[in-house]
Amino acid sequence: MSTIKRVAILGSTGSIGTQTLEVLCQHPDKFQAEVLTAQNNKDLLIKQALAFKPNVVVIGNEDLYQEVKESLSAHPIKVYTGQKALAEVVQMDTVDIVLTALVGYAGLLPTLKAIESGKPIALANKETMVVAGDLVTQLAKKKAVNIFPVDSEHSAIFQCLVGEFHNPIEKVILTASGGPFRGKDRDYLSRVTKAQALKHPNWDMGAKITIDSASMMNKGLEVIEAKWLFGLEIDQVEVVVHPQSIIHSLVQFEDSSIKAQLGLPDMRIPIQFALSYPDRVKSNFPRFDFMDYPNLQFEKPDMETFKNLGLAFAALKKGGNAACTLNAANEIVVAAFLQDRIKFLEMPDLIEQTMEKIGFIKRPGLDDLIQTDKETRILTEQIISRL
Repeated sequence: MSTIKRVAILGSTGSIGTQTLEVLCQHPDKFQAEVLTAQNNKDLLIKQALAFKPNVVVIGNEDLYQEVKESLSAHPIKVYTGQKALAEVVQMDTVDIVLTALVGYAGLLPTLKAIESGKPIALANKETMVVAGDLVTQLAKKKAVNIFPVDSEHSAIFQCLVGEFHNPIEKVILTASGGPFRGKDRDYLSRVTKAQALKHPNWDMGAKITIDSASMMNKGLEVIEAKWLFGLEIDQVEVVVHPQSIIHSLVQFEDSSIKAQLGLPDMRIPIQFALSYPDRVKSNFPRFDFMDYPNLQFEKPDMETFKNLGLAFAALKKGGNAACTLNAANEIVVAAFLQDRIKFLEMPDLIEQTMEKIGFIKRPGLDDLIQTDKETRILTEQIISRL
């Protein structure tokens, strides 16, 4: 490995990807962009490639390949296209770590390929662990690959566990902001608009994850991810609403002691920690001041109003391919909501209907999960079309 860590950023044009590039800008002596990828945002991908001069760029949408290639033809940058190329570039010898920031199920196969080739993973794609947590963790163990969480909550747990890996966890407590609709009832939620749902009070994120946060599905997916990342049982994961988003998560040990990781809501901090671990690298990020937050609040999540969180716990308890079904149905209903095809409160109802109808597989292999994902998307679309 070179002294400068060469990073493959899958999803470089998204919220996490662009913030990762900000981290790389701060530390050109420590990190280098080796691979940049995007699905459709060709203009930003070209701009990033010209600024960071990666070895390789991949544009997922094959219709955009020629334009990207021509725009970068004057530079020694290799340009590839398609999902197959995405799965291949993560295996290159020149890649030292793969940051997976793709949205949704699309992150699973490239992450598996990267693990197979022995690459450490900085994981910002929670759906990978939700869909195939058992397969991913088994493969990572077999290949002796470290998975460093980038989600602020899971990064917080990981940071609390540094120096404590020999001590059993009693439970982890994931904090949730509550999103833009904290404290609202179902009558209010029945009238909310897409614009309202996209206004998160604390975090600047992509559209899909912002809607997930508003519906509490994001926290549900994080519960499932925490189970696999940290080897937990379902009763070892608790969710607490913390509207200020200062405490990012907590770990309680068997002696009753609790460790918490605190900081301003800034995704660049967990991104940098995942890339630099085990070192902490100096940054110029804004510092937290207790005097700015004299009161920190904590509330019990309302799982009757926000049914998605309960559906996630149910999928985790059922096991098998249930979480894969949950995730695929959620991706379809969120897309439909963003297209103004369904209402906010219809999302959990549609997910629940789909979960009841998709066949259960107790010990799914990768092919089973791929098929479950495909069938779930088709069925969810059919249910939506009949509304």
